Amino acid sequence: MERFLVVGLGNHGKEYEDTRHNTGFMCIDRLDTGEFSHEYDSLLFTKDCFGKRVTFMKPQTYMNSSGISVLEFVNFYHLPIENIVVIFDDISLPIGKIRIRAKGSCGGHNGIRNIIEMLRTDKIKRIKIGVGENPENWDLDDWVLSKFSSDDLKKLDIAFENAKKSVELIIQNKILESMNLFN
Repeated sequence: MERFLVVGLGNHGKEYEDTRHNTGFMCIDRLDTGEFSHEYDSLLFTKDCFGKRVTFMKPQTYMNSSGISVLEFVNFYHLPIENIVVIFDDISLPIGKIRIRAKGSCGGHNGIRNIIEMLRTDKIKRIKIGVGENPENWDLDDWVLSKFSSDDLKKLDIAFENAKKSVELIIQNKILESMNLFN
């Protein structure tokens, strides 16, 4: 059975829960996952979808070292790069908007940067979820580590539903359809 890896980026620990930088973790938690196991320095849940074996991963290495967990998993399962999807926050998108890409640069995001460096390719499918641009006079680190308002969380619920639909399309090798629907 063909295997896919869906990685949500974030930081572990109570102090990071429901922060903008944990949008990838938050999304994974809403993708019909179940009980997570702890392997590859990650929280993992695997299920079969559309005739594929899909593992959902929340690396526990902190954001800037996410590629370590991804690389270990990829090496163990001999997973092709085209079967990886990474979900993460994007400050250049309005809150709740998603953007799907088949490849590209890190765009300044250290989590995806580390994955690109560790896997030695930028040909990694990704779902970027908008968390809003940092306000004037806000330090970027303070912004991405800030919590969402209740209104923002409502917008994110829609984004998470769209991300779920996008993941379903991507694992069915329909990334162009996903891009046409959500970009």
